[in-house]
Amino acid sequence: MKAIRLYGKEDLRLEDVKVPEISGDEVLIKTKSAALCGTDIRMYKNGASGIDKDHPLIIGHEISGIIEQVGKHVRGYRPGMRVAVAPNMGCGTCDSCVSGNTHLCADYQALGINLDGGFAEYVRIPKAAVIQGNIKILEDHMGFDEAAVAEPLSCVYNGQEQAGIQPGDKVLVIGAGPIGLMHGMLAKMQGAGLVMMNDLSAERLAYCKSLYPYMHTIEADSLRETVMHLTKNRGADVIIVACPSGEMQSMAIELAGLFGRVLFFGGLPKDREMVSINSNLIHYKQISIHGSTRASLSQYRKVLDFAADGVIDLKQLVTHVYEIGDYQKAFTEAVKSSGLKHVIRF
Repeated sequence: MKAIRLYGKEDLRLEDVKVPEISGDEVLIKTKSAALCGTDIRMYKNGASGIDKDHPLIIGHEISGIIEQVGKHVRGYRPGMRVAVAPNMGCGTCDSCVSGNTHLCADYQALGINLDGGFAEYVRIPKAAVIQGNIKILEDHMGFDEAAVAEPLSCVYNGQEQAGIQPGDKVLVIGAGPIGLMHGMLAKMQGAGLVMMNDLSAERLAYCKSLYPYMHTIEADSLRETVMHLTKNRGADVIIVACPSGEMQSMAIELAGLFGRVLFFGGLPKDREMVSINSNLIHYKQISIHGSTRASLSQYRKVLDFAADGVIDLKQLVTHVYEIGDYQKAFTEAVKSSGLKHVIRF
């Protein structure tokens, strides 16, 4: 089979490798769509722990496809089923896993991160993922591209559950990439009265406005002034920092209103992870700060239902589609932040 393997920093190779063999407790998926994620780009640009010329890895963790083969001990699945696959799996026995938070397991593993993933014609789904429910059967009308893109939406949903968006909230999203737009879409779905979108790129803001006219786009040089104008000087109820900027994390505290909730979505580079914030604002405004990472299996399944039921449209986020032979172009365009979601189809 054809597979894209990472050998180290900026060393991606398209290779012929053996189709994975599965045990009686595993499932083999024939990949139909696999989307590029910011994590894939960071791994490509910077390399990743445990990956080198002697230990290459098939990356890609936003995956949908068709079940090709089912182990003899597996129940509930059969060949031919259209499915999407959540990448994260835990040990299954620790307190995090037992509470349903397998994505926070200290021994967590993930397809495309430390196990071979979805940028290949076939992907093996390990026993732990099968047992924990990582495979979600798709509705017949749901496309493979949107099913693959549901994985980052589940991470967005996890973050918003931490921040607790309520009907009528005034929500500011800083960062108008695909993750930021998902935050804006989901905030509106959950009843936000005002959705504000900020980004350094005028092109991304214009694209955002063309897709979602209800979003108030704010250019970088007028962020504070515009937020205060739109909120009648009260500040935002919820601020989501969907970009790797410590400066914007600090700014978020300043733009939050009374009882404001601030979500730091995503991490910062190791050399810039210390951030200075005005703790008096947190104290006197009773602001709460939240973080989130990955998503639970329950959240993953819920967002697939959101998409299947038509309350969230993921199709319009897919702006670039490639064949596996064009993988270098796919990564080049994604690194340049061209468009939104980039999908490799099989």
